[in-house]
Amino acid sequence: MKKKLFICLVLLAVAAIVVTCKDSEKGAKLGSSRALQPYQAMDFSHLLGMEGFSEALLNTHFALYKGYVANTNDLLEKIRSYAKSGRTDTPEYAELKRRLGFEFNGMKLHELYFGNLGGAGVLPEDNALYDAIEENFGSFENWKKDFTATGKMRGIGWVILYQDPATGRLVNTWINEHETGHLTGCVPLVVLDVFEHAYLTDYGLDRAAYMDAFFKNLDWKAVLERFGVEVPEGAIPEKPKTVEKEKSAEKEAPPPASTTKEEHHGGESSAEKAVRTHEGKTGQSGHA
Repeated sequence: MKKKLFICLVLLAVAAIVVTCKDSEKGAKLGSSRALQPYQAMDFSHLLGMEGFSEALLNTHFALYKGYVANTNDLLEKIRSYAKSGRTDTPEYAELKRRLGFEFNGMKLHELYFGNLGGAGVLPEDNALYDAIEENFGSFENWKKDFTATGKMRGIGWVILYQDPATGRLVNTWINEHETGHLTGCVPLVVLDVFEHAYLTDYGLDRAAYMDAFFKNLDWKAVLERFGVEVPEGAIPEKPKTVEKEKSAEKEAPPPASTTKEEHHGGESSAEKAVRTHEGKTGQSGHA
């Protein structure tokens, strides 16, 4: 009897291993089948009509984001082509490699930014993230002041509330442009774009007013999900649309930015380039 039971257990264990291996192989094949597919721009048209962000600003920002997607796909294809033809020791190949971080991070950071917009800007106090913010910063208001102060720093880039999953520590971090200053292994929770293209159309150089609008529209449900908290339906207040959409979601946005070196900053307008140049010389646009 014991011998039969032992044999049954062995057979069950073997069957489980076989099934697991097959699932792993299936997953690997699925991953491989997508590995070389071009990245597709995500649709954030549901943000049109968001209070504090004009349609003109959002459509321009969406078009710029699509430029990063196009540039990333172009760079990856060129890098693959150079490697395949044995041209990896050329200056051109090195430049393509260096630029990839800028374009790829520009694509992903915009997805995180748009992904945490469209909410009511209210984080209830009875959840793990609120508790973690209070533990790390002393109070929610202290965190918000520190985040805002980071956003007022001179320069162009991003502000990110990062969580170190190894310790639970939360840190507000400045990212220069798209690629410098990221905390390795940490999870981005709240992501704010502080390039001029994110606010120039509506707020001029008043970055503080733009950040106020950002907080009023912050989608804390999305942030909580990044934090690893399941959010029940209705647990986070939702903001009703207060501004009617003037254009349909299907309306075409301006064409994406090209991949020329002159458009290294993601296809920004001449006005944005002028402000960025002014900032580089004086640092004035970094102040509210």
